[in-house]
Amino acid sequence: MNNRPFVNPYLAVLVGVFAVSFSALFVRLSSAPAMIIATYRLLFTFLLLAPFTLIRHGGELRTVSPRQRGLAAASGGCLALHLVTWFISLRYTSVASSVVLVTTQPLFVVIGSWLFFRERVSRLALMGGALALCGSFIIGASDFQLDLRAFWGDLLALAAALFVSGYLLLGRRLRGGMSLPSYTFFTYGSSALLLILASLATGVPFAPYAPREWLLFLALAVVCTIVGHTLFNWVLGYVQASVVSVSVLGEPLGAIVWASIFLKEYPTGRQMLGGGFIFAGLFLFTRASMRKG
Repeated sequence: MNNRPFVNPYLAVLVGVFAVSFSALFVRLSSAPAMIIATYRLLFTFLLLAPFTLIRHGGELRTVSPRQRGLAAASGGCLALHLVTWFISLRYTSVASSVVLVTTQPLFVVIGSWLFFRERVSRLALMGGALALCGSFIIGASDFQLDLRAFWGDLLALAAALFVSGYLLLGRRLRGGMSLPSYTFFTYGSSALLLILASLATGVPFAPYAPREWLLFLALAVVCTIVGHTLFNWVLGYVQASVVSVSVLGEPLGAIVWASIFLKEYPTGRQMLGGGFIFAGLFLFTRASMRKG
């Protein structure tokens, strides 16, 4: 990991968590197809960042190896799949269920860290993972009894957690040898390109949309991706992917608050119970990560 960052990485994570907590609200407020929301979010992000990167870091981009570009494209693919599956899940299940389940990503991150980076998994982390899985089952069983559509949304949220874990793990591998501008240029660029191709292949209309929709697309790009995800990518150069992943536990708390205020959508008792199990389990995982560090 790199040393002496100019900003405290843990403070940067908190700002990033606050920014991404608006994602679910912005998606639910939009009436556009989930695929097009994801497409414009990444396309606007890339177009806003690309001029700065080309002007300030153009020479650096030419030094990026084909292997690094390939891994960045794979990271972008994981990000694209994460956004699409998560945005679709928000059409089927509640904000509370979706955002809580998608934050089970640390379970996948720790498995991936063990498989690819040979990081040890402590008993405390395993206990935390088992507790979080119990919470996922509680939410899933509750939504299954309530509505099959809600249960399908829960499964999509879990798939989104798996994909974002791949995005974080690849980001950690790349950020050790790539600057943040280079990494985001290739990752966001490849993600936007894949989403554009997917939208063309599925026949999703790129226009027309109301001005309100374009504002939501732009807010997702600026607030949630440029401020949120880019801060996470910067932090990956200084801390473990699992630490970033667990820190994102603050996102569902913010998302549930925004959903309660703006959508009048309140979590049920079982969702709160399942979420409590998940947060308790991932808290144990956090403690385990801190002891390792």
